[in-house]
Amino acid sequence: MNISLTPAMEKYINDKVSSGLYTSVSELVREAIRLLIAKDSVSPERIAMLNEEIEKGWNDMLDGRVMSGEEALKKLRARYE
Repeated sequence: MNISLTPAMEKYINDKVSSGLYTSVSELVREAIRLLIAKDSVSPERIAMLNEEIEKGWNDMLDGRVMSGEEALKKLRARYE
């Protein structure tokens, strides 16, 4: 199989391999394909559900139903201690 890459893509791939994160270009390409398969496997229903949850959170924030990060952390610690 032959593929054509832009010079920027080729540099990116070579930099990743040179960094030691991947042992070869083939390993990096296989990982990229696995990630693409995982991305494609997310169902439209799951995406819709996540968007609904984001919308709820956004509306809570707009309506003032929020707490500081410090307060949230205290509540979480209390719950799990």
